[in-house]
Amino acid sequence: MNIEVYGAEVLCPSCVNMPSSKETQEWLSAALLRKYPDQAIEVSYIDIYNPDLEGAKKDMAEKVRNDEYFYPLVVINGNVVGEGSPRLKTICEELEKLGFVKGA
Repeated sequence: MNIEVYGAEVLCPSCVNMPSSKETQEWLSAALLRKYPDQAIEVSYIDIYNPDLEGAKKDMAEKVRNDEYFYPLVVINGNVVGEGSPRLKTICEELEKLGFVKGA
C-alpha cells in the first residue's frame, strides 16, 4: 500500500504553526509503522511543483496548486483522506476498511 502526501517545501499561508508536508510524511510513516508493523505500507512525499510528475499524480498536484485542496494532502488509492491538518485516526480508519489490522 502506498500512501501519498502531496505538498511543497513552502508552508501554505494558513499553515504557519503546523508541520510542513515533508514533516507530515515523516510522522505519518513512523506512526503507521508502529500501528501496522510487518504490513506493507509506504508513505511517499510528492512535491506539487515537481515538473516530472505524470498521470494521476500530476493531476492531483495541479488540483492542490489550484487551491482545490489544502496541503499537506494525504491520498490512499486515489481517495483524499486528509488535507491541511490530516488526522491519524481518519487515515487509520481508511486503512482498516482496506483490510489492514493494527498490531498484526
